[in-house]
Formats: sequence, C-alpha cells, structure tokens
Amino acid sequence: MACVHDHSCEDHDCSSDFSLYKHVDLSKVSALNEAITGSVKSVFRSWEQRLNSSEGHLESNEGDPELLVFIPFTSDVKIKSISVVGGADGTSPSKMRAFINREGIDFSDAQNMQPIQEWDLAENLQGVLEYQTKYSRFQGVGNLTLHFPDNFGGDATQIHYIGLKGEATQLKRDVVTTVVYELMPNPSDHKTKAEGGGGLSQVE
Repeated sequence: MACVHDHSCEDHDCSSDFSLYKHVDLSKVSALNEAITGSVKSVFRSWEQRLNSSEGHLESNEGDPELLVFIPFTSDVKIKSISVVGGADGTSPSKMRAFINREGIDFSDAQNMQPIQEWDLAENLQGVLEYQTKYSRFQGVGNLTLHFPDNFGGDATQIHYIGLKGEATQLKRDVVTTVVYELMPNPSDHKTKAEGGGGLSQVE
C-alpha cells in the first residue's frame, strides 16, 4: 500500500517529526553490490533534503541491478512507512523486500529467505510515494535490511533517497525512567543531612 502526498504536509505526519533519519546508525550502514564503496550513506538525509542529490547516490554495478542495503539503528524503532526515490531512465528499483533484525544477510540469503514484507515499487522520482508497512510486524526493529532485486530495465539501479517514518521506542523508555528516578527519595540526601548535623537531635 502506498500513500500519495496529494495533501498539505503541514496538516499530516509527513514532516521530519516522524522521520527516523536521526536514529539511523549511519557509520554502520552498508550495501552489497554498490558501484562506489560507502555511497549508500549518502541516501539517508532529512525529509526536507530528500530531493537533494548533490551529496551523491547509491548505484549498483553496471549490468547487475540487484542491491542489498543494511540499516542499523541507534535504538529500537517502530517503522510505519518507507519511501524510496530512485533514478530516471529505468534505473529505479521495481521491487523492495524487507528483513528485520537479521545481520550479515547476503544475496543468496535474501533470495531464499521469506521477507517480513515486500512491495512492488513505482518510479518515485519526486519522493511523493510512501509504502506503508504491516506495522505490527515492524516493532522493536534494531536493524533493517532492504533487498532491491530488480529495476525498470536500466543497466544499473540507482537510489537517491531512502526515508523511514515511525518512532524510536528507546526515547520513550528513557523519559519514563527519568520520571521514576525523580519521584524516588534520594538516600544520599538524607545521609548528608544526618552527617552534617542538619539540626537533627539524637534520641538517647
């Protein structure tokens, strides 16, 4: 299922508020079959910068359109939707398959394993399409692997942007923990008062 942005993004959750970009562990993002090593990192940008390709893009080796992208997160996340902006002239990926919490997947694994979800993609050059996940399956995601097996007939596959929407669960846990600690009496406070005299009289 794809969501087309035919509405005002100011009134919907299309903004960076729901973007998981800041929770991607960019230093550990990797791709198999990329023509330029490390170029996969350039496709993760803020939502507002999704069409800014000046920093580069991910491209497969010529004659082999298959790509495998490994995306680890700095904390567990819930993923609601995925957006992929591909290249022109048939170089956009035509299918996307997702695996979660599986490290070290290679092309053989990706082809033989059952993905948690897969989508037929449209050519999305302007970034107006988002592909909804089966949300209940995308909870507690520590890492995401995206397999792009083919494109629309180009010699290579190009990806200019990958956007992930959802929420980071770790942030909510931290907030709850902080509140609990603030409400609990701090034993060290009482100890300091007793040791320093603090105007407390001793009972004989």
